[in-house]
Parts: sequence; structure tokens; C-alpha cells
Amino acid sequence: MHTDARRVEAGDIPASTSWPVELKSVSVTYPNGTKALQDVSLRIEPGEMVSIVGLSGSGKSTLIRTINGLVQATDGTVTVGPHEITGLSGRRLREARGHIGMIFQGFNLAERTDVFHNVLVGRFAHSSPFRTLLGLPTKADRELALRALDSVGMLEKVWARANALSGGQKQRVAIARALTQQPSIMLADEPVASLDPPTAHGVMRDLRRINGERGLTVLINIHLMDLARQYTTRMIGLRDGAVVYDGPAGAATDADFEQIYGRPIQSDDTLDARA
Repeated sequence: MHTDARRVEAGDIPASTSWPVELKSVSVTYPNGTKALQDVSLRIEPGEMVSIVGLSGSGKSTLIRTINGLVQATDGTVTVGPHEITGLSGRRLREARGHIGMIFQGFNLAERTDVFHNVLVGRFAHSSPFRTLLGLPTKADRELALRALDSVGMLEKVWARANALSGGQKQRVAIARALTQQPSIMLADEPVASLDPPTAHGVMRDLRRINGERGLTVLINIHLMDLARQYTTRMIGLRDGAVVYDGPAGAATDADFEQIYGRPIQSDDTLDARA
């Protein structure tokens, strides 16, 4: 395949209908007895930009993973759009996940594969097994991948191998991969934890722009109070697996963050203090 990325017209990929998320009395207890979530009930409306804030071990990652079915709730129900995730398995769960974009802290790219084919992974859930097995994307899938790369400023790197990219570039490729799914919700698990401050701000701006331009529901796990305040409109605070704050992110006070953290604020709780 010799697609000429320079000839692709600029423009974002088509938006899908944004989905709400609802958790009702959700608890998660791991086999070792760790209670990661305790009776969590909340509703996130379509198009909201939400930060989930808490220290390591607070339950942030477990919460995100119950939403896309990577972790099963021990009790309660998780509903994402038309799907009750807690009742799905196998093919039906894979189909639901096809509409749930996921961005990981560790990028989860195939390091020796070029950017273009990394981004095309976002179409696997929407492609026939035959095309996926033989690596034969449709023209529409190729265009979606290129437009997604263009939307995050990575089109010029389309044929670069992933292992030649910086951390910030890898995370933008991961965002493009998720966008190529045409998701109805975007989940990001500590997407800036390994990035320097300027790059972290750039990634957060990308996520906020995607939320604003596409009206896409976006949930971001983060423990940095300045980024939560600056880039999200609603903040959910977790401590020991329970919700201890749910309100406007910009209005959250230092005292609110201390309640979430369970200790006084420290310099590591803000990104820019590390610069």
C-alpha cells in the first residue's frame, strides 16, 4: 500500500453519537481481597469532560477499566450507552468496546510497526475478520486513520516506526488510534504521567479540543490538580475506592484536593511545580 498522506484533505474524522456512562452501586474486590471500588454510583452525561482524581491505589484505574469491561464489577451495574457492560462477554463485549476509545499511560503501540498501521488497529473491531487477518483495510478505514493523525498533528510521521517517536508523539498516535474507532466515549488512564510539562499540556489540549469539537464524552484518570482544574469541567475524586468529591473541576479548592488525597497538598500534586 502506497497511500500518499500529503494528498489527504485536512479535516476531523466523522463524529459518532456520544454515550452516557452510569454506575449503580458498583464495587470491585480483587481475588487477593483488595477492595478497589466501594459502592460507587455516578452518571456521566454525553459530551462531558470529566477528570477522575485520586492518588495511586485510590481506584481510578479500576473505575476506568470497569467502564470498558477490562475489570468486572463484583457488585452493581455499569451501563455505557446502550450496553450494560456488566452483562456482556465474548463477541458482544468486543462489539461494545469497539465504540469505547482507550488511551493508556504506556501508549500500547507496536514499537516496530509504522504509525499508520498502529492507528489502523482502531478499525479492527469494525472490520471483517478476513480483512483484519490479511491486513487489508478498506479505503474508508485508511482515510479515517490519516484524518485522525492529521487531527493530532502527526500526519508527517505516518510512515515512521513507533519506536522512533518521543513520548508525546506516541501518546498522540494513541489518541489517533482511539479516534479511528469513531468512538462514542473516550477513556484515558493517566495519559500524561510519563510526559514532561509542555508535552503534557499539549496532550491535554488535544483531548479538550476533541471533546469540544466532537461533543465526545471524555473521562481522564489523573492525579495532578492543576491539570484537572484547567482542562476538565467536572471532577470526580476517589479515595480508598469511594467517591469523596463530585463537582465542577474549576471550583475545586485546595481543601477539596486534600480531602481526596487524604493528606496535605505536596509539590508533586501539580504538574507545573515539577518543571
